[in-house]
Amino acid sequence: MSRFATTSWVTRYEPNPHARFRLFCLPYAGGGPHIFCGWSEGLPKEVEVCPIQLPGRGSRIKETPFTNLLQLVGHLAQGLLPLMDKPFAFFGHSMGALISFELARQLRRERRIGPAVLFVASRRAPQLPQSSPQMHRLSDAGFIQALRFLGGMPEGLFNQPELLQLVLPILRADVALVETYVYQHEDPLDCPISAFAGKLGTDISRYELESWRKQTSHNFNLQMFPSNHFFLIDDRALLLQAITRDLLSTLRL
Repeated sequence: MSRFATTSWVTRYEPNPHARFRLFCLPYAGGGPHIFCGWSEGLPKEVEVCPIQLPGRGSRIKETPFTNLLQLVGHLAQGLLPLMDKPFAFFGHSMGALISFELARQLRRERRIGPAVLFVASRRAPQLPQSSPQMHRLSDAGFIQALRFLGGMPEGLFNQPELLQLVLPILRADVALVETYVYQHEDPLDCPISAFAGKLGTDISRYELESWRKQTSHNFNLQMFPSNHFFLIDDRALLLQAITRDLLSTLRL
């Protein structure tokens, strides 16, 4: 059993006890649950948005962030079990997409009910090789330069030196979590996968997104949005429409 309480993993800005369905949302590297604040307004009333609060940030700032993805997933799977009493889906952006994918596989390994839909955003398929496997070992200056080059963080962050220094340890831990991940082949998931990305993003190719198709024995959908890597912010309304469409077609809410 995980040593973490369920309440420490989930921040529900708009609790919806009468919801028929839960959408667990996992952030990009360095991100927190605030990214998903207000999402309930753009989704069906039957859906409760459940942003995940990872250790090392927000209300869990005093906890040590994970640097091993599978260890994180093991604790997360246990922590979320009490909230998996209703049908649910996972949405993950960038790092969050990889965590969501392995979380779905962990639930399957534990012979538990998995997500009805897996939404993955701004992340290449997990079976493809890493592009920069040692970035987390760089000096602070080199690490920041690499982050800016890859476009994997909001540009405004780099214009706030004090905030950047505060989140740098979290960012480094999150990047280590992704870079040290080693994909192991398993059978495809039996839930639909919807992959999303921004058309202006330069860090992921369409081929890398299309490759998520191999990770499901069910339906696969790919949709591109007008902006960049952070389309979930700039194109939020369009994204929530796409999520709603896929939920409705799968669950008949």
